[in-house]
Amino acid sequence: MNTDHINKSSQGRAAGHFEGLISAGGVLDRIVEAKAERILKARALGTSVATGDPQSPKAVSSGRAFVDSISSTERVNVIAEIKRRSPSKGIIRADFDPVRIAESYACGGAAALSVLTEEDFFDGSLDYLGAIRSQGIDLPLRRKDFIFDETSVYQSKAAGASAVLLITAILSEDLLQRLINLSNEIEVAPLVEIHRRDEMERALAAGATLVGVNNRDLTDFSVSLNTSLDLARMAPRGITLVSESGIGTGDDIARLRDAGFSAFLIGEHFMRSPDPGRALSQLVADAAACARR
Repeated sequence: MNTDHINKSSQGRAAGHFEGLISAGGVLDRIVEAKAERILKARALGTSVATGDPQSPKAVSSGRAFVDSISSTERVNVIAEIKRRSPSKGIIRADFDPVRIAESYACGGAAALSVLTEEDFFDGSLDYLGAIRSQGIDLPLRRKDFIFDETSVYQSKAAGASAVLLITAILSEDLLQRLINLSNEIEVAPLVEIHRRDEMERALAAGATLVGVNNRDLTDFSVSLNTSLDLARMAPRGITLVSESGIGTGDDIARLRDAGFSAFLIGEHFMRSPDPGRALSQLVADAAACARR
């Protein structure tokens, strides 16, 4: 599917300044518009370039470390997510301390962490990455944000991210390919998110080798694990698959592992628990028990 022709008139004024950014509809467009406004404001203030120092202690974990960690065959690989709220559910965790949550996840056996940095709809901050790194938590970190320009990729690396999220629904194939290539060049793993068959086709054509299947439709927020089960059949050998959203039981993970998924991104299930790390370790134990049946 060629998306380059999509009319920019359906986008907001700020988003229209970014070549290759496409309209996805629903709340995604509102989130992208808010992000575009922030980037343009930073540019106007002369603060948008944040390529970072490659010798910085924050820039310590590589994309390879992220992929290796979530691809282990010796354990259940959970990417545990740190987020305070979401557009669909509102406040998920009122007593929100990203460093304390990260420490809990590390004790609970997470393979990697996904950290929300989007400010307007998720109450995130790029500073969370540095705060987690500064406490000696050495798990690979994925920056979860709405990235559609090269500067944001460099910024992610400088902040300590091992991986970035690239959402196929908002990126033309050409832009997606450029962001994948840049991420690989600076050793940040590009986790390319899809939700539909045509998005899987575009992601693979753009060179994605790390694909996250979002079970949540970001236009209406409906969730179905069948999305992952169906789309996994399209992935050729050599593709690392991550299932995202709507995963809450050991049986869910067992089914997804059988379908070819290497890792499982889980956020809300843990964020609503009094002890996120304990909830994580219990879910991993349940998944391992299901696999032995």
